[in-house]
Amino acid sequence: MKNNVFLKVSASIALILIALLPVKLNADNPIVQTNYTADPAPMVHNGTVYLYTTHDEDKTVRNFFTMNDWKCYSSTDMVNWTDHGTILSFKDFSWSRGDAWAGQCVYRNGKYYFYVPINQKDGGNAIGVAVSDSPTGPFKDAIGAPLLVGYGYIDPTVFIDDNGQAYLYWGNPNLWHVKLNEDMISYNQESGIIKEELKNENFGYRSKKIDNRTASYEEGPWLFKRNAKYYMLYPAGGVPEHFAYSTSTSPTGPWIYGDTIMHVIKEGGAFTNHPGYIEFKGKSYLFYHNGALPGGGGFKRSVCIEPFKFNADGSIPLISPTKEGVIESASYLNPYKRVEAETIAWEEGIEIAQDKKTGVYVTDIHNGDYIKVRSVYFMKGSKTFEACVASSTQGGSIEIHIDSPSGTLLGTCKVKSTGGDSIWTVQSCKVNKMAGIHDIYFVFKGGEGNLFNFNWWTFKTK
Repeated sequence: MKNNVFLKVSASIALILIALLPVKLNADNPIVQTNYTADPAPMVHNGTVYLYTTHDEDKTVRNFFTMNDWKCYSSTDMVNWTDHGTILSFKDFSWSRGDAWAGQCVYRNGKYYFYVPINQKDGGNAIGVAVSDSPTGPFKDAIGAPLLVGYGYIDPTVFIDDNGQAYLYWGNPNLWHVKLNEDMISYNQESGIIKEELKNENFGYRSKKIDNRTASYEEGPWLFKRNAKYYMLYPAGGVPEHFAYSTSTSPTGPWIYGDTIMHVIKEGGAFTNHPGYIEFKGKSYLFYHNGALPGGGGFKRSVCIEPFKFNADGSIPLISPTKEGVIESASYLNPYKRVEAETIAWEEGIEIAQDKKTGVYVTDIHNGDYIKVRSVYFMKGSKTFEACVASSTQGGSIEIHIDSPSGTLLGTCKVKSTGGDSIWTVQSCKVNKMAGIHDIYFVFKGGEGNLFNFNWWTFKTK
């Protein structure tokens, strides 16, 4: 998905902005610009955030959601996100005909279980479960059949309580839940499928009377626990959707309506939304989607993040969507190890490709495109920059700037032809010494057409 939204500002104006409005330079929402992504489902595991998303295709078919697979991104700092590509497709379920909608992944007993809604070949909604040995896949159908089948069986959220009992909630226009068995691929038949009674006092007042619905709950539930209280976030109110939440002292209710936590996004919004929540390194983050990327909208959405703080009584405040997103990095990026080129805070122009041999890499690089990597910690100084690249043309160059695309130039890495777009070599250049924490911009220069592919990079101290 090509985009060219970078606002080129003259040097003098940029200096004024830096002095007066520094946060405006950190406009990093939406967090992924190479694909349209929606329905964020973050998972914290072993010090890393894994973000699972749906994928709105660039071409919308029949003016409806056109979604064929799921993506995964990861971060250890909440500002740079590494693209792990497509991890699961509806085609991986032999019984499915399409519609790869909002799912959620959870870890248990050395396995990763991904619960996803898809439509069956003979029609009708269903929820399947895929399993993997890795959080970044590949995932495969765990049982060869749907886990749950029924009208409105979409948008599952999965939660494992402190006592080990796992729960699955889902549904539009209704809300259902089951207790999952310990194997995570079946549910407790004795307790069965429970349908919530949607009342105003439980899930808010619905001002738009549609299809005889009562409460404000719409779809996309997200269940989590904090300080012995259970929270249910959900899109609410009809279309266009806002966010609301309810709480309980039990994972199965009864639920008590809380309040609105995000209003309908009017500028750059989409008529749907989907919440995700994590606590990471002592801070709380709300995930959602909008339609703010070029060409975006209701069927071409993009994931965003807002940090927030709970009120002292445990209630959730009203959270405003912003272009800045996460201003303060949760940690700093180490430039002295191998860093995947697809680790990105913001980009202009490039695309992401994936194959079985190489994995995920940056491609479709043209003159003037760039990648921004935030909060890079140069604590040792550096003498050399190395990049793993491939090119069937005369290549081009990677200019390494700090703090802006036209900031101080650390060095220029000339990329020579490697003899093919999939023939990878490591090419290097000398760089000026740099200390402290800086944003790095890899600005690509060259002639016409695709310049080269870019797999990974690192700085060397020798």
